[in-house]
Amino acid sequence: MSKIEKVLYTGKTHTTGGRDGVAQSGDGRLNIKLSAPGSHGAGTNPEQLFAAGWSACFIGAMGLAAKEKKVALPAGTAVDAEVDLGTGNGGFFLQARLNVSLPGLPRDVAQALVDAAHQTCPYSKMTRGNIDVSITLA
Repeated sequence: MSKIEKVLYTGKTHTTGGRDGVAQSGDGRLNIKLSAPGSHGAGTNPEQLFAAGWSACFIGAMGLAAKEKKVALPAGTAVDAEVDLGTGNGGFFLQARLNVSLPGLPRDVAQALVDAAHQTCPYSKMTRGNIDVSITLA
């Protein structure tokens, strides 16, 4: 396991009520209602939050890779993340798919950025070997 040598940022939240509760950040920027996946509740759920965080981080990692390769990310760069919550032998599990769109870039350049991002993105590192992940270039 890799160790952090220098902490760059610490995200802090306070959550009450679990999947039917509320999550708030210490700085007040995040204040959301939570609801169970698939329910008709008024809030989001942890799977959606994970998908949003991973896709944003992944775009950032592609941006760093693009700088190294001296190319620009297209204005329409997007990642559609899907995180499944399911059951299997032994309990509950997650699996995920990232569908990446880099319009206008040659396919080989776009794939190189996706591959580099998957190696450097902290969310990708966290999931590697822990859940099933599929990354597709549109």
